[in-house]
Amino acid sequence: MGLADSIRVMVVDDHAIMRSGLISMIDREPGMAVVAEAGDGWEALELFRRFLPHITLMDLRMPRMDGVESIKSIRREFPGSRFIVLTTYDGDEDIFRALEAGAQAYLLKGMKSSELFDAIRAVHAGRRYIPPEVARSLDSWNRPDLTRRELEVLKLLASGASNKEIAGRIGTTEGTVKSYVINILGKLGVHDRTEAVTVALKRGIIHL
Repeated sequence: MGLADSIRVMVVDDHAIMRSGLISMIDREPGMAVVAEAGDGWEALELFRRFLPHITLMDLRMPRMDGVESIKSIRREFPGSRFIVLTTYDGDEDIFRALEAGAQAYLLKGMKSSELFDAIRAVHAGRRYIPPEVARSLDSWNRPDLTRRELEVLKLLASGASNKEIAGRIGTTEGTVKSYVINILGKLGVHDRTEAVTVALKRGIIHL
């Protein structure tokens, strides 16, 4: 089978060793060929325009432009583009953001090569591919309705800032910050600031 008949794949990951391993694995699989590789989201957008891959394997955490923003940017120009997120992050917010951006599959690094090939073929055929462990996260998912300001406060809490310091950073009073913190605790279903930060990091609501 020649390149014209193969599923053309682009691999996007900021770790060169991970890219090399994926490329080697995919190029050995009959009916698949890697046509481009990128180290960040900006490069992925430029290379997509040149090579028009059928499937893009996209990491989430990358410099310059992360995976979610890259998916959104590419899909704005190429609405029919298809993506498989391949990441170490299994927080429900990470999964939701990726699927909301337009990813058709969400795989965790460390999966078997057969699962990757199954996902590539499924997405190429127009189907979604969600492994059981990812589906379980989505089934139990209850997205907290945090406002933009509450997310900002939560990120500052994660950095170790006090209420007074947060008030100075966002230009409000210490009392208002206390109200934000109370709202955050209630929406996350936790009892204190430390637990709020722990839960938010685990679920992928914020990242350090």
